[in-house]
Amino acid sequence: MDTTSTTRQKEPVETLSRVVIRFAGDSGDGMQLTGTQFTATAAAIGNDLATFPDYPAEIRAPAGTLAGVSGFQVNFSSEDIFTPGDAPDVLVAMNPAALKANVKDLRPGGILIVNTDSFRDSDLTKAGYAKSPLTDGSLAAFQVHEVDITKLTRAALKETGLPQRIQDKCRNFFALGMMYYLYHRPMDVSMHWIEQKFGKKPELVEANKLALKGGYAYCEATEIFQVTYEVPKAKLEPGTYRNISGNQALCLGFVAAAQKAGRPMFLGSYPITPASDILHEMSNYKNFGIVTFQAEDEIAAIGSALGAAFAGDIGLTTTSGPGMALKMEFIGLAIMVELPLVIVDIQRGGPSTGLPTKTEQADLLQAMFGRPSEAPCIVIAARSSSDCFDVAYEAVRLAMKHMTPVILLSDGYIANGAEPWKLPKIDALPAIDVRLHTEATGFLPYARDPETLARPWAVPGTPGLEHRIGGIEKSNGTGNISYEPANHEAMVHLRADKVARVANEIPPCNVEGDPDGLLVLGWGSTFGAITGAVRRGRAEGRRVGHLHLRYLNPMPADLGEVLARYDTILLPEMNLGQLAMLIRAKFLRDVVQLNKVQGQPFKESEILAKIQDLAPAKEGVRA
Repeated sequence: MDTTSTTRQKEPVETLSRVVIRFAGDSGDGMQLTGTQFTATAAAIGNDLATFPDYPAEIRAPAGTLAGVSGFQVNFSSEDIFTPGDAPDVLVAMNPAALKANVKDLRPGGILIVNTDSFRDSDLTKAGYAKSPLTDGSLAAFQVHEVDITKLTRAALKETGLPQRIQDKCRNFFALGMMYYLYHRPMDVSMHWIEQKFGKKPELVEANKLALKGGYAYCEATEIFQVTYEVPKAKLEPGTYRNISGNQALCLGFVAAAQKAGRPMFLGSYPITPASDILHEMSNYKNFGIVTFQAEDEIAAIGSALGAAFAGDIGLTTTSGPGMALKMEFIGLAIMVELPLVIVDIQRGGPSTGLPTKTEQADLLQAMFGRPSEAPCIVIAARSSSDCFDVAYEAVRLAMKHMTPVILLSDGYIANGAEPWKLPKIDALPAIDVRLHTEATGFLPYARDPETLARPWAVPGTPGLEHRIGGIEKSNGTGNISYEPANHEAMVHLRADKVARVANEIPPCNVEGDPDGLLVLGWGSTFGAITGAVRRGRAEGRRVGHLHLRYLNPMPADLGEVLARYDTILLPEMNLGQLAMLIRAKFLRDVVQLNKVQGQPFKESEILAKIQDLAPAKEGVRA
């Protein structure tokens, strides 16, 4: 971490290149809101940033217990960053459970702020502490600041006349005010948000503003911090930026694709964590021709989306792992009737209910093979929150052009995380060619485009284009029901070839770093951690490249050639080796697996350690 020092009015001020803060407390302490507000301010200042909201799985976990701890980590920087950071520089712990769950991640020498009002004997017991960590010396490695946040918040709000329980709900803004002071952040963004959020309840506007100012003023008056810090704005590529989460970016990508295609979009969905936000967000875009439908279950959701595709709309359905399993029969039907459909799977820890609020990459094989019989479809994956826009757009484009389902894989880490996103120029987006068939003369519902093998998209109700679709095998060309053995085999090959031909138009592999030596191969949300680790490895003089796959079925046509150039291939995945299995089967290349299935994303340091094992540093270069 690069630092330079200047002097402010009261205490020394250091300039840092990057800082990681984690807010942690009970799920009712507003930690997600606190982190989101700090993030919004960092974005407004112009920092590069990445966030990691970590929700408890239990909706109503007992207060003060480890099961109910909610955390929000933000990494903000004056330089390029790719992850929310490995180890927090600052931990704000609102109770003992939050401290116990998170203090192991705080870097040695890091700043620890604890709300001492929540460290009563009963609070310690709920968190599993036999004695207070504030007195047993276990926190000696950190800069501990014990602050009576609850009492100080009540004091700041005593003139409001609000009930104590309402005053206590403002504690998070007091803690936020302290962080704004420590890092020289303006309060304007949060003040404006408070006015917008609580505008119909002036007493809450006043209370939250007082709490925010109270936290800031407390630090100023007590000089609690011996040093404060500044993180300058990042040097970003010119353009207009906004802070965006993965699910928000997916929605904007779908809306942009619908506008570019000139077709209505229908989203049929059943709420499931962490995909539910997409349904909520998409319902805000009715004015762009977006129709949203909350179905009674996962099967009805995809059934309605496929019906919309049959009627000429862009069909879309969203879910997570368990819901994906329920949708599989309908995905098979979509493959059989050869209609465009986009299925979004926001992966989470599983199987079954598993870890509903935690992240994982373990649905790849389900997306590839989770259907009866020979039923291939296109599979693509987003690599970051902002990348979700491009991947959503690409999913629609491919589905429209090739008349087949596209499965889009994201995960909880990408979906809930946020980062700056440069708004694209609409004119620069690739065209989405939608060819609704209208010519009745010589119409054959299963005629083939010679390039893509796609069949014509004939909207029901078009005179002369009446035709039959369904799950029973069809005769190529006429679409008549056929039990002819040779026809079935030909149709199986046709449907597979149609997907395989997508490889003809996807971009070649783009390797960052060295063209030989060690290749770190990845897909999905490991992108940030791999990118950071590879850059650090190369800075240490190690020969290493990074290839990240967006297209998983089919894969890029030159992938085998690229893999052959490298001595060793390292493949980090948040599963037990699903892409590794595919690489071995398809290219007969062994890989070194690095697997993590803890519901948490990879850290840069975990991947860097493996790179250091596999790629020696050049002589004369200090590792």
